[in-house]
Amino acid sequence: MKNIFIVGSLNYDLVINAPYMPVGGETLRGSDFMTNAGGKGANQAYACGKLGGRAFMCGAVGNDSFGEALLSSLNSVGVNTQFVKKVEKTSTGVAVIVVTEGENRIIIDAGANACVSEADIDSFLEKATVGDIFLTQLENPIDIVGYGLKRAKEKGLLVVLNPAPANKEIKKYLKYVDIITPNETELEILGGKEELFGCGIETVITTLGSQGYEIATKNDSKIYPCLKVKAVDTTAAGDTASGGLCVKLAEGKSIEESMAFGSLCASIACTKRGAQMSVPSLDEVESYK
Repeated sequence: MKNIFIVGSLNYDLVINAPYMPVGGETLRGSDFMTNAGGKGANQAYACGKLGGRAFMCGAVGNDSFGEALLSSLNSVGVNTQFVKKVEKTSTGVAVIVVTEGENRIIIDAGANACVSEADIDSFLEKATVGDIFLTQLENPIDIVGYGLKRAKEKGLLVVLNPAPANKEIKKYLKYVDIITPNETELEILGGKEELFGCGIETVITTLGSQGYEIATKNDSKIYPCLKVKAVDTTAAGDTASGGLCVKLAEGKSIEESMAFGSLCASIACTKRGAQMSVPSLDEVESYK
C-alpha cells in the first residue's frame, strides 16, 4: 500500500440543528447542539486512517484545547500528525454549522489554518516517493494549496484535489492535478469538465448527491448510482468520499473501484450526525456490500 499525504485544514466544529435558517434579526430555537473534530483536511485524513490507509497530515492548529482535541481525534485512527504544527497566539480554526432538514450551512474562521507555509509542505513531502497519493482541498490559502499541488506533482505523486470550497483562483494550479472531485456547484464555478480537461486534468469525478457520481475523462464518461439512504447530516460526506477513494487508490485499485468504495463510505456517513464521528469503520462499510 502507498502512503497518503494530506495537506489541509483542521477545524473544531460547533453544530446545531434548526427547523430553518433564521432571517436577519430573528432568534430561533435550535436543538441537539454538539461539538466535533472537523475541517476538510482533517476529515479527509481521518477517513483515510479509519478506512485502513497509511495517512500523514500537514496543517496547523492553535495552542489551545480545540487543537489538542483535533490532534487526539486524528491520532485515534492512526494518522501521523508529526507535521501538524501548533501556532502561538492564534486560535485553532472553527466551523459553525447549522443543519436544516439534513442539509448543512457552514461559517468558517480559518484561524491557524492560514499559517501553513511552503516550508511546512517541503518538510512534509521530503520522504514521499513516486506513486504515493497527495490529497488536498481549498480551506487553506490558495497559494499554499497550489504550492503543495506543484511539489507533489514534481515528486511523482498521484495528485487528488477536492476543490471545496470552490475558488476560481485554484485554476492556475490545476495543471498539477491528476484527479479532481467537485460537486455540481463546484464544477460549474470552475468552468465545467471541458475547461478542467483543458487544464491538463486526466479524470473528473463529479459527485451528484443522491444521484450518485460521474467519472469522466476526455474520451468517456459514465454516471454511477450511490447507496440510497435517509440523510441525517451531510457534513463530511464529500471528505469521506475523498478519503475512501484515496485509500483504494493507495491499494492499487482502479479509479472505478476506488470511487465505488468512496461513494459507499460517504452514503453511510450521511446517516450520522457530525464530521469525523460520522465516518464509518472498514467493518461497517464491508457489512453494506
